[in-house]
Amino acid sequence: MRESYTTNSIKEATAVTHSGVFHADEVFATVILNRALGGIKVLRTNIVPKELPDDVIVYDIGEGKYDHHGLAQKDHSNGVPYAACGMIWKDFGWKIKEIKDCKNSTLAYHIIDEELIQGIDAADNGKMPQAKYPVQELGIYKIISQFNPNWDEDISTEECFEKACDFADNIFENVLANAVARANAYEEVDEAISKSNNGIMVFENGYVPFENLTIISANPKASGVCFAVYPSLRQDWACKAVPKEQGGKKQRKPLPEEWRGLSAEELQKVTGVKTANFCHPAGFMCTAKTREDAIRMAELAMRS
Repeated sequence: MRESYTTNSIKEATAVTHSGVFHADEVFATVILNRALGGIKVLRTNIVPKELPDDVIVYDIGEGKYDHHGLAQKDHSNGVPYAACGMIWKDFGWKIKEIKDCKNSTLAYHIIDEELIQGIDAADNGKMPQAKYPVQELGIYKIISQFNPNWDEDISTEECFEKACDFADNIFENVLANAVARANAYEEVDEAISKSNNGIMVFENGYVPFENLTIISANPKASGVCFAVYPSLRQDWACKAVPKEQGGKKQRKPLPEEWRGLSAEELQKVTGVKTANFCHPAGFMCTAKTREDAIRMAELAMRS
């Protein structure tokens, strides 16, 4: 059974953060510290004890190194202001075993920083813009906030904080595994880029997370690659477009309009490709039953 993240004893504490209502920044900071240091005991308090050992980490309280409230505001390199989560990640993220063991640890670290940490920091600082749409996504920051006791519940914030940290740790574990897997794919994607012909690269053994890696690649051929062909899990071959930017929905070279939403005989008739099987309505992916025909569809798309 997992040990508690928190303690009520100053003597046991290896870290200190604020008590009361908690937010995603100190919850994820707690998770990061716990993983980086192999376990911590957090004292949640309103006032930082005056006499603490030098090795006790104080965050999101006390106007110290890891409290963004009392410092002149510091920002990530892209202008996103730091919160406790980002400050802790900056110094301790590198110490997490999976990051240290990754073949491309720098890339894995930055994937997590950009896709998880900075969003938490922006939300905590009130800088996350609202989407111009009738509904909003229930993001991680709000989900963690909802672990706080409701007004009509008789439950301690300490118990709720523990539950929030467990939940956040599960999220972090998945984000970490995904980032490491993507970072470890860098060399394979770079090799496929080097071997690409006419803007098409081929992965013979299955899907490899090529999208963002192609965009950030320093390979001189990378900017000209528009499609990746690979065997899919559905017993056919996929042809997938490279996006214009990281996380973007638009492609460098979308599949032809007249293909979109078609399947089987209709798609075969329009493309002239014998085993053409399916084209996504959004125009970012199509499939064929053979490797050769998937490449043929990519070639046709390149010329469209």
